[in-house]
Amino acid sequence: MAAKDGAKSQEDYKLKDMKPELGERWPHGGQRGGTGWIGSERAASTYDLVEQMFYLYVRVVKAKDLPPNPVTSNCDPYVEVKIGNYKGKTKHFEKRTNPEWNQVFAFSKDKVQSSTVEVFVRDKEMVTRDEYIGKVVFDMREVPTRVPPDSPLAPQWYRLEDRRGESKKRGEVMVAVWLGTQADEAFPDAWHSDASSVQGEGVQSVRSKVYVSPKLWYLRVNVIEAQDVEPSDRSQPPQAFVKVQVGNQILKTKLCPNKTTSPMWNEDLVFVAAEPFEEQFFLTVENKVTSAKDEVMGRLISPLNVFEKRLDHRAVHSKWYNLEKFGFGALEGDKRHELKFSSRIHLRVCLEGGYHVMDESTLYISDVKPTARQLWKQPIGILEVGILSAQGLSPMKTKDGKSTTDPYCVAKYGQKWVRTRTIIESYNPKWNEQYTWEVHDPCTVITLGVFDNCHLGGSEKSNNGAKVDARIGKVRIRLSTLEADRIYTHSYPLLVLQTKGLKKMGEVQLAVRFTCLSLAHMIYLYGHPLLPKMHYLHPFTVNQLDSLRYQAMSIVAARLSRAEPPLRKEIVEYMLDVDSHMWSMRRSKANFFRIVSVFSGLIAMSKWLGDVCYWKNPLTTILFHVLFFILICYPELILPTTFLYIFLIGLWSFRFRPRHPPHMDTKLSWAEAASPDELDEEFDTFPTSKGQDVVKMRYDRLRSVAGRIQMVIGDIATQGERFQALLSWRDPRATCLFVIFCLFAAMILYVTPFKIVALVAGMFWMRHPKFRSKMPSAPSNFFRKLPSKADCML
Repeated sequence: MAAKDGAKSQEDYKLKDMKPELGERWPHGGQRGGTGWIGSERAASTYDLVEQMFYLYVRVVKAKDLPPNPVTSNCDPYVEVKIGNYKGKTKHFEKRTNPEWNQVFAFSKDKVQSSTVEVFVRDKEMVTRDEYIGKVVFDMREVPTRVPPDSPLAPQWYRLEDRRGESKKRGEVMVAVWLGTQADEAFPDAWHSDASSVQGEGVQSVRSKVYVSPKLWYLRVNVIEAQDVEPSDRSQPPQAFVKVQVGNQILKTKLCPNKTTSPMWNEDLVFVAAEPFEEQFFLTVENKVTSAKDEVMGRLISPLNVFEKRLDHRAVHSKWYNLEKFGFGALEGDKRHELKFSSRIHLRVCLEGGYHVMDESTLYISDVKPTARQLWKQPIGILEVGILSAQGLSPMKTKDGKSTTDPYCVAKYGQKWVRTRTIIESYNPKWNEQYTWEVHDPCTVITLGVFDNCHLGGSEKSNNGAKVDARIGKVRIRLSTLEADRIYTHSYPLLVLQTKGLKKMGEVQLAVRFTCLSLAHMIYLYGHPLLPKMHYLHPFTVNQLDSLRYQAMSIVAARLSRAEPPLRKEIVEYMLDVDSHMWSMRRSKANFFRIVSVFSGLIAMSKWLGDVCYWKNPLTTILFHVLFFILICYPELILPTTFLYIFLIGLWSFRFRPRHPPHMDTKLSWAEAASPDELDEEFDTFPTSKGQDVVKMRYDRLRSVAGRIQMVIGDIATQGERFQALLSWRDPRATCLFVIFCLFAAMILYVTPFKIVALVAGMFWMRHPKFRSKMPSAPSNFFRKLPSKADCML
């Protein structure tokens, strides 16, 4: 039973093929007319990667000549649109008989059970029941169908009717009613019947939106030197350093080694800045008085947009800046706020436009363009993604005492983020939204995440009690694994690792198509570096890259959270893998076995060669001997034969090529085999929030693992040092033996044809087991006795 359950869970974690009905299909009688469903010969539309969804649209534009209330002599009108059990209301205007609303209501045709559309005009009353002014009724069978790119349907004036259906003397309303799909331009901003329970500020958060990441720059500050910096105690020359702050980023130079009033540093500090430049450049020159006390000797404040923008590796001119300095001490009390320009600092500051500012891991990078737009190349392809639906989502929160989920999907590629509309209270939502991106490099990754909306203005509470949009799951698709112009329709499992273990949160259905615009340009890109050339001409250190990436992620999250509606911080951080650098026993195991898998091919080859040498299969060994003799007799065939074998292996492997895009592999991730304690450690906060005993146990375990890694690294270093010891005369006798051996070997090889040497060496290597000894060989013994620097280790 356990084996069956394991096999079933493995199937659940795999990609599944789908066959959805994609593209536009208009029923007979629509404005396109024809003979029923439109065939495949019709040109592809903007929405050809999603299933068609029909909506009944009602546009309420305005009203005129509305009669005032006989009691209050005023009219506070609003409009209520009713179809079956669904009602949508406009806002009300106070004391206005000619109001303008210009609001669109969208009702899902699948859920409409009524044959009529009723548009009521009512008078808002604060105390009593709202007064009925009039209504207009439309027959659903008479509603026209609008097919983009047709122009919008023109609204018309309709005279209001009373309750008995008779026309009233006063009052008209301008309305347009039509049947359309989600491709209609009125769809994104319309009121949706699916979200009729959402009120107030939550209405904005249920609509689909497109966001753009802020334009990021690297700010390089080369601190060269300063002149005439004076501490408060002028009897002691200062030991100066420079501190620079840009937004929340603070970096310091090293202490000047000499105590002097004209210190020199010549040190680079690099920051991340985003357009529009809101932060100030804040620099201070400080004196290290004691280990716990620093004093400011001068400062410089400047906006970022005054600095030069550099697009390549040309030198930027340095500049002297005057430092603001304040007086100190009782004698200078009156001059405390007078600026003194006796001190100045020499800087070379520029905004780097030739780099790509990385806000995501290079393993899953989606954008490789440099910051400066004039350095961008033409796109080589188009990526289109249809976000179709999800199935079997898990309940994420409780609302009014019952479990529910309000799912939406976010996709990120390049600088463009998209967010689908939120489907209220649904475990099987249907979005059917399609988005397009330009592709500048095929070796990039698009990331899609599904989340639960916890900001709808109601009484919902997520399972952990916090008011954050909970993660349901994530999907990554590498574009280079997709065939061009092919539509991939798959159901991706949404897998989340929790403290209790691996959990499948549902499945998301996607349709993906990568269209190649220039095959020659794409092939050309495969021979060129992934990142712009500035990353290779003036590279950053590993520590710098980690720090700069974290700062870039923080800036992107802060800027997108200020949009309306906000793309919240927890969403951006999850999509950008903010915690991927944290220690995890599970990831360490997974990476170790990945390395083992990489070398398994070499190990299998060496094992096969060992079997040949030990004559495990005599027929194979004899054939190998024949091939060896042919290659020795005709050495010019060695390279052609090698490449021919590789070509044949490649052709043979074509039959077994992957048919699906790669997806999260639970076995490769070591997610199913992770122990509860390892998962608890992975999800612990940083710094840790656990008790002393738990931390002590984990620290001891970490020391044990690190100790084994340390031994392996030490063994590799030892072997390398033994190679160096062959000629270093560290062991004079061993080096003397090796040098004499090299002299005799050179003399023998000089007079002996290479074919004979290779033939003798090969035959000796493949000799029969009868002529082999179980003892180590002389060269192996000699190498193991060479000294290494391990003797010098404490």
